[in-house]
Amino acid sequence: MSNIKKVSELAGVSTATVTRTLKSPELVKPKTREKVLRAVRESGYRPNAMATVFKRGRANSIVVLVPKLVNPFFMNVIEGVQTGAKKHGYTVLLGDTKGKSELENQYASMVLNGRADGLIQLDYTFPFSKDDTELGQNAAIVSVCDRIGGYKFPFVELDNFGAARALTHYLIELEHTRIGIISGQRASQIYFDRFSGIARALAEDNIVFEDELMVGDHASFENGREGIKTLMALDSPPTAVICFSDDIAIGAMFGAKELGLSIPKDISITGFDDNPVSQYFDPSLTTIKQPAAEMGERAVNMLIQIIDGNPPTRLREVLPFELVIRDSTGPAAH
Repeated sequence: MSNIKKVSELAGVSTATVTRTLKSPELVKPKTREKVLRAVRESGYRPNAMATVFKRGRANSIVVLVPKLVNPFFMNVIEGVQTGAKKHGYTVLLGDTKGKSELENQYASMVLNGRADGLIQLDYTFPFSKDDTELGQNAAIVSVCDRIGGYKFPFVELDNFGAARALTHYLIELEHTRIGIISGQRASQIYFDRFSGIARALAEDNIVFEDELMVGDHASFENGREGIKTLMALDSPPTAVICFSDDIAIGAMFGAKELGLSIPKDISITGFDDNPVSQYFDPSLTTIKQPAAEMGERAVNMLIQIIDGNPPTRLREVLPFELVIRDSTGPAAH
């Protein structure tokens, strides 16, 4: 497929001018616009995008990229997205990327070929392919839950630092001083913020965190199951474990029971998200409640502002958390 550089060479203009012509043709001089459009036709670059330029209309739809569609937390976010989109007269196109870049690229291209007016990303990655990077940087995008690293797109997120700090202080009040962590993706901003919150709380109580107490690298039941076994095999195992998602925590609880441990008598386990199943697990899970649906709806509101040419004045919107205390935590075993 031809790329934007080839179009710019054929038209005798810069790639920035090509981008501007495809995105906002009314801002380009007629003579220049015609040269670019002719080059696009000759090169075969983005024929669907051309149809959108000629149509000068909107698809009245937004595409949402979801790394794991079956995740209950993401499903709640999507519910909020759909609520917000309906209020604005937009339909929602779901892209289950399964965390794979090629699927992200495929779904993200819908914004460039006119099938969608904007994009909401629920992961931390830039969703456009290398060839589409220049155009993608100028697309209407909002990220929710996490941030797209290296780019200044607006985002909606939880106060992950504050939530992790509060959760850690709660465990310290229960006399836990050796606290383990089973984390999710370590390349994400969520990981950095939550770990920073835990580290701050420990430091405030003069507790030293040891690197061996951190395990895990993705949000799954199996990560939790294997992570708890790794932690409990340490010469000095933790008395409490903070999991970076409810899925991880449920896996950790299953693994702890396989080891013959009693929760919370032998080990306290906490999660993050407050998925519906968390309150029905045995024992019920202490966790951080995220206002998932509200996050999704606010992301839509920000995105529509951008589509309408009125980008939000603030790039970051932070929502509050709630510490939900249930039966999976208790006083430290001595």
